[in-house]
Amino acid sequence: MDQAMGEMIEGLRQAMQAERTGHEFYKMAAKITEDPAGREVFEQLAQEEAEHFNFLAAHYRSLMAEGRLATDVQLGRGEKLDHPIFSPELRQRIGQAHFEMSALAVAVQLELNGINHYRAMARKATLPEVRRFFEDLVVWETAHYEALLQEQEALQEAYWNEAGFERF
Repeated sequence: MDQAMGEMIEGLRQAMQAERTGHEFYKMAAKITEDPAGREVFEQLAQEEAEHFNFLAAHYRSLMAEGRLATDVQLGRGEKLDHPIFSPELRQRIGQAHFEMSALAVAVQLELNGINHYRAMARKATLPEVRRFFEDLVVWETAHYEALLQEQEALQEAYWNEAGFERF
């Protein structure tokens, strides 16, 4: 196995672990949140992370068995996340929405970590099809990241004010 193949396999393994972590986190968040709209979004994200894991696992298995990316597996386009993610009722109790705000912060970081990992893998890629593979993953994660970040930013000021946090 050459160095490029080894890096590709290791990159896929790391990505699979990140997708599994995201899947478990979003499942947990869906169970814990009291907001019905947020629950739906977290369930959707959990499902998409599971699909993403399966996509990556198929390519990993193909690399291990055949020394190339799978040709019969396509990356689906995830559903666009609606904004706002949480219901208007959450906004009414924003000062007590500690879990939801924490979940948003973790979700934003998970997606950003994915983007950074896939960008790094795309930069390292020596083959155009491998580069495109990871660039497509960047696009997938960026859609999640932007929607979650938009929600976090929309709620942040109200949350801090209602929770009694003072600006410096």
